Amino acid sequence: MSLFSLPFVVSGFVVGFAVGLSGVGGGSLMTPILLIWFHLHPVTAVGTDLLFAAITKSCGTAVHQITHNVEWRLVGLLAAGSVPATAATVLALRHSELAGGRLSGLISHLLGFALLLTALSLVYRRYIMRISTALALNERPRVQTVATILLGAMLGVLVSLSSVGAGAIGIAVLLVLRPRLTVARIVGSDIAHAVPLTLLAGLGHLWIGTANLPLLASLLIGSLPGIVLGSLLTPRVPERFLRFLLAIILAAIGGRLVIA
Repeated sequence: MSLFSLPFVVSGFVVGFAVGLSGVGGGSLMTPILLIWFHLHPVTAVGTDLLFAAITKSCGTAVHQITHNVEWRLVGLLAAGSVPATAATVLALRHSELAGGRLSGLISHLLGFALLLTALSLVYRRYIMRISTALALNERPRVQTVATILLGAMLGVLVSLSSVGAGAIGIAVLLVLRPRLTVARIVGSDIAHAVPLTLLAGLGHLWIGTANLPLLASLLIGSLPGIVLGSLLTPRVPERFLRFLLAIILAAIGGRLVIA
């Protein structure tokens, strides 16, 4: 595969733009694209996408930091759960039968269910906010802290297996746990947390031989300008429109993977 492959460059730009704009769409869009349109092996698609997400979201984090939309204490709490969970999951993958069809089928179905859950979290974000208000978590800081670390651990496992979850699922839960933060700061913090999470998981997949580096290069050529543009446009695009558009796309892809 050459360094410049136009279909992969265009895919990288579209996904990078979506991530920068909303914090959603990294694994949720890229891994299904690699699976369904380009017919990559599921484990290779996940491994390549994790490295893609780590590099792309590093660029997005820099842009969100410039606009003061990263809550670093929150990032640290999420990483306290996600980093050890990711390491444990990668080690478990290392000792499994990667070439077997059973693991490939498991990852495809896990990805499908994760996408459906992501779509639901986008559609029902308003109700999630109501739940947050009812729980009054701002008055229970210890519960907030423990729940945030546990969320990080859950994302570590899910992202390592399917590359999905760090975006919409993480943001949906953070809206409940941290209702006083603006959506922009939650998006920025979630993107920042995804960097160490996806980097560790991606390096783990590279270690066990399930990442395609020429493919990664083509994706990054498109994604880096895409995420910068999306991050800069975040305040100007109606959030509701983008949320429902992503929900429809993710539900369609997730449904196809589940019934495949």
